[in-house]
Amino acid sequence: MRAVSLLAFGATVGIACAEVYLGFNSGATNDQKKAKQQADFEKEFETAQKLKNSPGLFNSVRLYTNIQADTPDTPIEAFPAAIKTSTKLLLGIWCSGTTTIEKELSALSKAIDQYGSNFTNLVVGISVGSEDLYRVSESGVRNKAGLGQDADTVIAFVKDVRDAIENTALSNAPIGHVDTWSAWANTSNSDVLDEVDFIGTNLFPYYEDDKGNDISNATNVFEYALNSTKKAAGNKPVWITETGWPSSGPDFGQAKATMDNAKTYWDTIGCSLFGRENVFWYVLQDSNPDNEAKFALTKDLSTTAQFNLTCPAGSGAPASINTSAGATSRLPEVAVAPSRHASSIGATPTSLGDTVSLSSSSPSPSTRPEAAAPG
Repeated sequence: MRAVSLLAFGATVGIACAEVYLGFNSGATNDQKKAKQQADFEKEFETAQKLKNSPGLFNSVRLYTNIQADTPDTPIEAFPAAIKTSTKLLLGIWCSGTTTIEKELSALSKAIDQYGSNFTNLVVGISVGSEDLYRVSESGVRNKAGLGQDADTVIAFVKDVRDAIENTALSNAPIGHVDTWSAWANTSNSDVLDEVDFIGTNLFPYYEDDKGNDISNATNVFEYALNSTKKAAGNKPVWITETGWPSSGPDFGQAKATMDNAKTYWDTIGCSLFGRENVFWYVLQDSNPDNEAKFALTKDLSTTAQFNLTCPAGSGAPASINTSAGATSRLPEVAVAPSRHASSIGATPTSLGDTVSLSSSSPSPSTRPEAAAPG
């Protein structure tokens, strides 16, 4: 990975002193497709915060829905679990396969009333939808990614959320939408960019089988996708809402799902981001038994991950990122292409080129549980 000058990096850090979020994605169901209860969420969140040799405190979680699985509009039991474990929340509004998000908003309203500031103080943002634009794109349809929504519908749902929280304690919560890099780079979705406060992007080099996706090229593929998102986002903040590499599963193009490759991806991609970008890793525990690719860091929510989480030494990490043992990790510097995004570092584009191929977007949504349901 190319390095950038200390001057450029220092300027980037100095842009804002806002907290940087570090967490995992969390579905509403477990890997037997059963609804997770409060105790399940608590164990998950506690494990995330107690991971051995962790290069940072994973005390945030990204949800896909506000609704408890198997109920019409009961608030998801992740909320009281987050309160008990002091876990920050990127809320999710599930938008695909529906003409209304009324039940999502009902669950959110009930949660505000039930838990008050103990809940609302933990909310760092609200994501309205997840990969909806990708699923209705040409490549999404070709990959049978499932039901999605067009840009006009996503915008309407974003406005519904703004109206719903206007006179609540969440009135200042940033609202965003999560999608693939190719959906953001598609100019037909630019109106969505204009409507949201932040951009969530899901980045999986493992699935980019047309870009030379051997693990040795993962950094270039990742940077290309991230740079493409940031270029499209302009001055809107970009949050990395999903990324990871499976430790087992089928080959995908040149990509092989092995424990060594999962560790390499963590070291080269994850450790370049932790403490610098808002990152929600995919994933602490698997939740889709139908997906042959397994991304989980832990088995049975053990605090000992399947590989050593310690980041490589001597690679320039911010001093505030500490391991659980108290030693300071130093993380590699990440280079991004020039863009209008306020937090990007002025570096050159990746070797994959400047032109985004919209027809070759990752088919990853079709293989993950969030594609068809918020669980």
